[in-house]
Amino acid sequence: MFKRLFIDHPKTVDETYLEHFRFAGSFGVRMVWGGLGAIVHALVPGFCKTTGSRTIGTLNGIVVEHREAKRTATGEMYSIEYII
Repeated sequence: MFKRLFIDHPKTVDETYLEHFRFAGSFGVRMVWGGLGAIVHALVPGFCKTTGSRTIGTLNGIVVEHREAKRTATGEMYSIEYII
């Protein structure tokens, strides 16, 4: 049970538990911050006009860079699913 919960998934993305914790945790904090900005924008449209969309764009860029860095580090070739 421990292995399945804490080790198996990080291994699938070529990370240790601590590496995965750091990446996923920082990603989650940014998501919460962007979500709060979107809620503020919903309440007062003049505030936080681009916080939500900017956060989404930033997070997408982070994921793409992270995957590319892992792919480069392991020498993995592009799979067809990432090209299409």
